[in-house]
Amino acid sequence: MSLTIKLQSFPHLNNINHNNHAKNIIKNKTFSNQNNTKILLHKPIFGYNPLIITKCTKLNKRMQGSFMIKSSLIEPDGGVLVDLVVPENQRDSKILEAKSLPFVKLTRVDFEWVHVICEGWASPLKGFMRENEYLQSLHFNSIRLEDGSFVNMSLPIVLSIDDETKGKIGSSSNVGLIGPDGDCVGILRSIEIFKHNKEERIARTWGTTAPGLPYVEEVIAPAGNWLIGGDLEVLKPIKYNDGLDNYRLSPKQLREEFDRRKADAVFAFQLRNPVHNGHALLMNDTRQRLLDMGYKNPILLLHPLGGFTKVDDVPLDVRMEQHSKVLEDGVLDPETTIVAIFPSPMHYAGPTEVQWHAKARINAGANFYIVGRDPAGMGHPTEKRDLYDPDHGKKVLSMAPGLEKLNILPFRVAAYDTRDNKMAFFDPSRSKDFLFISGTKMRSYAKSGENPPDGFMCPSGWKVLVNYYESVQTEEASQQPVLSP
Repeated sequence: MSLTIKLQSFPHLNNINHNNHAKNIIKNKTFSNQNNTKILLHKPIFGYNPLIITKCTKLNKRMQGSFMIKSSLIEPDGGVLVDLVVPENQRDSKILEAKSLPFVKLTRVDFEWVHVICEGWASPLKGFMRENEYLQSLHFNSIRLEDGSFVNMSLPIVLSIDDETKGKIGSSSNVGLIGPDGDCVGILRSIEIFKHNKEERIARTWGTTAPGLPYVEEVIAPAGNWLIGGDLEVLKPIKYNDGLDNYRLSPKQLREEFDRRKADAVFAFQLRNPVHNGHALLMNDTRQRLLDMGYKNPILLLHPLGGFTKVDDVPLDVRMEQHSKVLEDGVLDPETTIVAIFPSPMHYAGPTEVQWHAKARINAGANFYIVGRDPAGMGHPTEKRDLYDPDHGKKVLSMAPGLEKLNILPFRVAAYDTRDNKMAFFDPSRSKDFLFISGTKMRSYAKSGENPPDGFMCPSGWKVLVNYYESVQTEEASQQPVLSP
């Protein structure tokens, strides 16, 4: 049982400690914690110690009020974390069976969803949605369990097939799944095939059918006219062999690491952009809030999205290198931060999608979720305005069915303070002193080689972005046709 208390407000730090001690002792990308355990910054840390469940029982009395906070760590949706990877001793026989079945060829994004499902990010979902689950997700943003309770499920997780594949499947109740590289990935059992009404799916997920929605253009528009659901079995752990698999910690591995570090609170930060000092300010401030509330060892899950993103977003490998520099420079404390990749594709569906981002972090063991302005949003694809109201994401999270057990932490707006030459919380009383540097503006700085204001981002992290855009420009120049004299 989780203890519930009432809190009125959170104190905020005026000065954030960027952990200069950690910065000074980092050498060769390692450091030692208080237990003299060496930690590698570029590799994930797995917990081998017996699981230790730690609960916060002492809370600051002066924080009592009307804000509801649960003080224990969190159970996965449905009570049991789903794991759909078949045991190694059954793998050979399952592969033979998969090869004997009619098959569905997976796209890259389909493969990412297989990854999401099989590791339990979507628990208690055990496969691609059948029609009953699909309709509940599409129309209610949740799914009713057998005991009558609800879990949040705001995005349909479905697999499409075309008419030809449907014909080849025929009356078979099971199908094999073939990955983008031609390997047998898994088996979908007790299948159900139903109509894929694309317009309805798009309208209800995004609230618009305007052309130019990235996920729609890339995934839904070219998809088949049928959806196939069923129970998923994955033949072996998902790997991408891109040099980043060591960052892809499953919900089970993350929970083990939180326990190994004896975390009494875990707060997750979702992002798909490089980390600037404003982000760091928000994350460090959140940790201090939790300490002021009485928690002894809050752990930050810095959790960049690793699946499909739109073409102008910074690629995953560049972002991960940039994040590592933030830790190396001590902007975030490596001892209280875990950096891992969230394998989900990105929809850019605003308040609908942010529920999925929060729900998945419940299954990973986070009991606090940081939400800011316009989460999972984007500019309107055909008009010069935001597609969603910037404040609706955090409002929806506070009311969403199935997310009641997750503590939502709205954060204050951070901007560049031109008076103090650093990222700081926005002060409306002197609004003229603040400069808002958007992602678009940040990319334009990096592309042109122009440095942002001092204090916007750690220099080594900024260099990663500049080097990336220089390489892009060099590649583009090399592809330009050479005109004959």
